Amino acid sequence: MIHPLLNTLTSLVQATSTSLAKHPRRIMGAIGVLLLGTGVTAFGIAPLAPDAAKLPVSQVIESLALEPLVVDTLAAAVPLTLFRSDTIRRDDTAQSLLQRLGVSDTAAQNFLRADPTARQLFSGRSSKMVSVETSDSGELLRLTARWLPDDGRLFNRLVIEKQTSGLSARIETGELTASAQLASGTIHSSLFAATDAANLPDSVAVQLAEIFASEIDFRRDLRQGDRFSVVYETLEADGEAMRAGRVLSAEFINNGREHEAVWFDGEGKKGAYYGFDGQSSRKSYLTSPLEFSRVSSGYGMRFHPISGQRKAHLGVDYAAPTGTPVRTIGDGVVTFAGWQRGYGNVIQIQHKDRQSTLYAHLSRIDVSRGQRVNQGDRVGAVGSTGASTGPHLHFEFRTNDVPQDPLEIARQSETIPVSPALRARFDAVAQLQRLQLDAAATLQQASAQ
Repeated sequence: MIHPLLNTLTSLVQATSTSLAKHPRRIMGAIGVLLLGTGVTAFGIAPLAPDAAKLPVSQVIESLALEPLVVDTLAAAVPLTLFRSDTIRRDDTAQSLLQRLGVSDTAAQNFLRADPTARQLFSGRSSKMVSVETSDSGELLRLTARWLPDDGRLFNRLVIEKQTSGLSARIETGELTASAQLASGTIHSSLFAATDAANLPDSVAVQLAEIFASEIDFRRDLRQGDRFSVVYETLEADGEAMRAGRVLSAEFINNGREHEAVWFDGEGKKGAYYGFDGQSSRKSYLTSPLEFSRVSSGYGMRFHPISGQRKAHLGVDYAAPTGTPVRTIGDGVVTFAGWQRGYGNVIQIQHKDRQSTLYAHLSRIDVSRGQRVNQGDRVGAVGSTGASTGPHLHFEFRTNDVPQDPLEIARQSETIPVSPALRARFDAVAQLQRLQLDAAATLQQASAQ
């Protein structure tokens, strides 16, 4: 029984020796891992420190001196400045305006009432934007207001400031800055309904109608689904929008036909609207002597409002309130300015090619005989003088003293292209406006989606 066991042990020893000779690193590594594992286990089991429950416990009490909070003291000493803005209302007084702005300052109220410069805050148009700076107790530190004295490119700035000697007021003049605004819309009922829906200012809507007036009859030619895109100026004072400026470019698609215009101000010449091909949108004659109005009686046969008989009407009547500005439809020279029987106050202007225009029933005349006028210049105002049943403008167009339909004459008048010397400059302006108009058109597409 012993011999077989010895043989087995002898075989294992020989096998182990052979493996160790062939793979010494692997076997020694395995032995090392085994010993390391055993050592770690032993180390983890062996206690590293005495039992905490058997350690002595002692209590230490020490008084600490607290330092003052310097940061809070400094913060409380820093004054606060509050900013507020609001618009002046029609019935505002110095007291009501300052109270709404959070100003609790009797001296400021008295100053606004007494100082001649400060009182300009409440003169003229209401809806002026007012900004104030006050202390945390409501004392007025600074007040600023801006407004437009006219339709020019300047604005007035009222500044009221607290000085060591009290409040002071001054009026400054600044120049408006222009930025481009984009808009677009679709016709559903009328042009002005569509421009209102697109949040366009009224002045921009009027310009839009004027630009395309010689190509589109906005009373009869509009169709549902007609579209427009427009780029126009917003004039700002210190970053505050004050009013809309000029239309820079526009596109109107009427009954599937595209009408385009871009404003170009040539060097040393009066600016005008042109097509993107360089052909002027400004024709020899405007369609209407009023900016935008209603035709109350067209050219041709009609029943006369006074005689009641059927009679040829040799001009066009425009219904408008008394005082509405009347402008000349083309360049020319005033040949008559005065009273003329049933026409009342009348102006006659001689144009080129033996063509002339007549403006009747005026409430006032703003030109004199022999005066040269340019297209769009104001020559008078709508009235009801002479044989008239109410305020309106009677307008005639004549060729060799023979009456013509003014609307047809305007449509047929010639256009003037861009000068070859200015063509490169025009193309640069047109390219920029084309990009902006395309961007304006995408606004409508995005809102529709």
